[in-house]
Amino acid sequence: MKRDWINIGLAAFVVLFFVFMLAPILIVVVVSFTSAGYVSFPIPGWSMKWFAHIFEYQPFIDALIVSFEIAIGATLLSCVIGVPAAIYLARSRSAWAGAVMTFLLSSLSMPMIVIGFASLFFLSWLGVGISFSALLITHTVVCLPYIVRTVAGVYAGLPRAYEEAAAILGANPLLTFWHVTLPLIRPGIMAGSLFSFLTSFDNLPISYFFGSADTNTLPVVMLSYMENQFDPTIAALSTLQLLLAVVALIIVDRVYGIEKMTVAG
Repeated sequence: MKRDWINIGLAAFVVLFFVFMLAPILIVVVVSFTSAGYVSFPIPGWSMKWFAHIFEYQPFIDALIVSFEIAIGATLLSCVIGVPAAIYLARSRSAWAGAVMTFLLSSLSMPMIVIGFASLFFLSWLGVGISFSALLITHTVVCLPYIVRTVAGVYAGLPRAYEEAAAILGANPLLTFWHVTLPLIRPGIMAGSLFSFLTSFDNLPISYFFGSADTNTLPVVMLSYMENQFDPTIAALSTLQLLLAVVALIIVDRVYGIEKMTVAG
């Protein structure tokens, strides 16, 4: 009997936890369909006009394009830099390998506002200044740990026998990487890329430092919009962003399989 009450208590705790986590999101989604010209809950009626307003407001469209370009570019650059680094560091026995790995992952533990502030001064000193390139570089710094950590985790768990067998059969290092190593570490690359894209797409603190007429990302424009207006347009835009993340996860699951991202090989 005592065990039953414990199980009931744990089940109630889990239900309350999910309600606490999901209720704010569900309220934003419902508010995005309101017919009122202000944010309120419960809503007085249903309407799609705030979704239409998103596409009538050109700064949202321009910022959405910039956000996609930055997120895709930062993810690709992170893969180009992070995959070779992760492969080397995952099995390195050098004394400094751990220090280098910690350095590459350090941006995960640093406040984003510090990274943005420091990057702004450093890149301005290099002459890059506030530009699309500066924003792309800084987002790549933030995305890099996700690629390094996931790829290194997958690669460290792989037996060396696969690559040794390819080498014995005559494959050079490039062919071994392309036909043996790359397919095996693909779950880590896919998982890191997904996290990198979503992290870059939703980033506000860093993007805010590099904001200009040509480099404003969607979160920056949303913040600026809320400073002057508080209509449900932001709720509608948040709903579309949520839908984008869900669709991305569904596509990845259908094409590749989410479960493959969590296992080595």
